[in-house]
Amino acid sequence: MQPAINKEHKTRQVKRTSRFSLGTTLMYVVLTAWSLTTIYPLFWIVNNSFKVSRDVMNKSFALALEPVFVNYMTAFDRINIGKSYVNSLIMSGGTVLFVLLFGGLAAYVLARFTFRGKKALYSLLYATLLIPAFATVVPVYEILIKSSLVNTYWGLILPQTAGNLTFATLVIAGYMTTIAKELEEAAFMDGCNRWQMFLKIFFPVSRPAFASVSIFVFLWSYNDLFSALIFVNKENVRPIVALLNEISSQYGTDFGLMATAVALTVIPVLIIYLFISKYIEKGLTEGAVKG
Repeated sequence: MQPAINKEHKTRQVKRTSRFSLGTTLMYVVLTAWSLTTIYPLFWIVNNSFKVSRDVMNKSFALALEPVFVNYMTAFDRINIGKSYVNSLIMSGGTVLFVLLFGGLAAYVLARFTFRGKKALYSLLYATLLIPAFATVVPVYEILIKSSLVNTYWGLILPQTAGNLTFATLVIAGYMTTIAKELEEAAFMDGCNRWQMFLKIFFPVSRPAFASVSIFVFLWSYNDLFSALIFVNKENVRPIVALLNEISSQYGTDFGLMATAVALTVIPVLIIYLFISKYIEKGLTEGAVKG
């Protein structure tokens, strides 16, 4: 009787294993196919950036076995793409800095203080996420003109800071609410004031949330073509995405140069993302659950 039971138990285990293996294999097949839809276009762009325009048209999907670098030389010498890189880094980096500073302080107040109207303030913050960016372009542009900030670095940093501040505040506040109250009480016992507590306790502990917010804000700011075309359309302050639009207009027939410009726009952000992407899931998931 006992051997029969063991045999039946083993049979069930084999069925579960085969079923699990089939499900796992199917999942990996679907995920691989989905990832190729993102990876292959990037590879296609980089591959064609090492071809002249004629080869891009005639042999678009062939490997660049004899790569040429004339497109990259043209991008840096004639188009001055390096200046646009500096402009993008200054404006996107400045936006991230101000969003983390003001969003972090606002999140600290919302997460650790109790005051009248707190729920209404949360509701108002969530409601502002529903307002599209283009709905505020006219008043923002008018304010920037009166302040003489159009076609300056501040002309893009300030609007993008305001646009991303709500998102940053809500994400960081969600994370800070999970920090144990005992840690806050211990800091009070050691003589920390509110400012010291934010700098020495809440900011270091909330680094995953700050890192997650910084990644999203940097990417949104870096890729914001709509605001760049309106607020900073002069050559001396033009960011990389606006330059890419300029290249597509002036050099639309030079497909090799266009592929190079797209590659130079995407790859640096991808490299930065790979270095700090480990904080995204940790920051967003831990901030969503109280523990």
